[in-house]
Amino acid sequence: MKLFLKLLFGGIFLWMTVMTVRTLLAVSIREAWPSYAANAWAVATLWDAYFGFVTFYVWVVYKERQMWARILWFVLIMGLGNIAMSLYVLIQLMRLRREEPAETVLWSRNQ
Repeated sequence: MKLFLKLLFGGIFLWMTVMTVRTLLAVSIREAWPSYAANAWAVATLWDAYFGFVTFYVWVVYKERQMWARILWFVLIMGLGNIAMSLYVLIQLMRLRREEPAETVLWSRNQ
């Protein structure tokens, strides 16, 4: 299970990073925003994404005991979205000892 999760979140991290860089090189955010903001479904999808980021961040607040880590991850998640979220999960998976099951990531708190 741990290998599957590492591959899954590693793939999400790589895919989203490549797609974001590719998109930024093709179209600037300033150029794209007016037509994007005019599309009601695009705006609804953006709200949906950010509510998902907040939901994930609530879990990060549970896991992280240090205020500086909570603030750092908030900025990263709100700025980078799924790139930061997949990186966070990968870091949590890499911290597991060999004998710990994958579900330990969900409920254990960081020191």
